[in-house]
Amino acid sequence: MAQVELIMPKMGESIMEATILNWVKQEGERIEVDETLLEIATDKVDSEVPSPVAGVVKKILFSVNDTVEIGKVIAIIETDGASTNAQPSPSLAEPAAAAPAPAAATSPQPASAPTPQPQPAAAVSANSGDRFYSPLVRNIAKEEGISVSELEHIPGSGKDNRVTKQDMLAYLEHRSTAPATAPQQLPTAPTLPKGPAIDQPIADARANHSGESNVEIIEMDRMRRLIADHMVNSKHTSPHVTSFVEADVTNLVQWRERNKKAFESKFGEKITYTPIFIEAIVRAIHDYPLINVSVDGNTIVRKKNINIGMATALPSGNLIVPVIKDADHLSLIGLTKAVNDLANRARHNKLKPEDVQGGTFTVTNVGTFGNVMGTPIINQPQAAIMAVGAIRKKPAVVETEFGDLIAVRHMMFLSMSYDHRVVDGFLGGSFLRKVADYLEAFDAKRAL
Repeated sequence: MAQVELIMPKMGESIMEATILNWVKQEGERIEVDETLLEIATDKVDSEVPSPVAGVVKKILFSVNDTVEIGKVIAIIETDGASTNAQPSPSLAEPAAAAPAPAAATSPQPASAPTPQPQPAAAVSANSGDRFYSPLVRNIAKEEGISVSELEHIPGSGKDNRVTKQDMLAYLEHRSTAPATAPQQLPTAPTLPKGPAIDQPIADARANHSGESNVEIIEMDRMRRLIADHMVNSKHTSPHVTSFVEADVTNLVQWRERNKKAFESKFGEKITYTPIFIEAIVRAIHDYPLINVSVDGNTIVRKKNINIGMATALPSGNLIVPVIKDADHLSLIGLTKAVNDLANRARHNKLKPEDVQGGTFTVTNVGTFGNVMGTPIINQPQAAIMAVGAIRKKPAVVETEFGDLIAVRHMMFLSMSYDHRVVDGFLGGSFLRKVADYLEAFDAKRAL
């Protein structure tokens, strides 16, 4: 008998850990090649992890709801073949070898280091002390026994001197080879006023409202906690400015009404307004490429690929943002197929990790809910997000060769929130107006 160690697969470039949602197979059960062993979740998407070999599940090393770092052994499968090294699931593995380093490697392993580590006095919340800490940093601090007071002395290289994962790893390497000393703390910029911690235990919430008889305490699910954390982080990172324009989309609406049945009959896809909006956004990005950027310290990173994220509401009420890669390379038919496919897979929890990564600009259709406009929050690390409102019939002034007339037109509001560190009012307003211009100039005689 041989034993194969299954490691937690890497789900994407920016994902360093995953949470175990469910073990489909239990210890002692038989499993075949590519049969699902467990279900995991990241801050991007849920996924199934298949077995790379056939055999019997000998040992499960982590429990449901445990958060496990990429590369750690999570289960042992006993096979009839020769012994093999630890390996991830074949469908999720990275192209490069993902096996963990041998036991004799020099990478620090604080759990087995001889130097005793101080135990944290309390769990690190998002705004412990006067600094903001991301979920990843808080998790590293918890796992490595770093106290709140010790964490406050770690210099940060992020915005407003925030501590990043790289800062934590550098500190842990120094900490494992020398006595812990308090480095000189860099000056920190003022942070946002503190609110209730996002990771506040539900027991504390019940205690805080114990005197109120007519309330219901609802614990956030995992996705809602992640969304809440991302929203707070985005507001903390980017100074938001929102601009608005109103567009006359009568030609667009009339074209769709005339052609939607023929479109579906010819291409097998229902055409909504979303791919038409995305087509206009892509054209405007070519006109104003500095909208398609992100911020890295004091530098601006211009993205040459145009990857459009489309905010999609799930049946649970949560939100996910699948990404249409290289949207500028797709025709209206291609955009329609991509929009329908991603939306359908999102609603049925069938998205892959790569489907929600790499976005450079996001659009959210608040008109779906009957809203006429919105002030969306930027999807970090992007620099802008656009909201498209409901299309409504309104009286409007129309210029004709016979003079100005009042007519019933299909009107809608477009709004865009942008990062004022790198997008000023001229650029943001001009880009938004350009999108509206493309929508208003839609060819009512456009062929399918």
